[in-house]
Amino acid sequence: MVKLRLKRCGRKQRVIYRIVAIDVRSRREGRDLRRVGFYDPINNKTYSNVPAILYFLEKGAQPTGTVHDILRKAEFFKERISSFFLQKRKEKSHQKKRQAN
Repeated sequence: MVKLRLKRCGRKQRVIYRIVAIDVRSRREGRDLRRVGFYDPINNKTYSNVPAILYFLEKGAQPTGTVHDILRKAEFFKERISSFFLQKRKEKSHQKKRQAN
């Protein structure tokens, strides 16, 4: 299973976190599948690669609680995810209608 989680970078007392897609069995500093953004808690800045995050969420990746909170504060879920999941719901309802007929 793949998770979206934080990977610590930077130097002592000047931490920066990368938001990465990584296998659950890997360590925090382990090899990631892809870097999808970063979070700087000192300057409170966030950068996220929206298409990459949507791709991994579509494939079933689960964000950790902290990453979910960071993305929510960056207003990532307001328009992008809601429209994404609404589209998926419509596709599923069309598939159910086709199977019923």
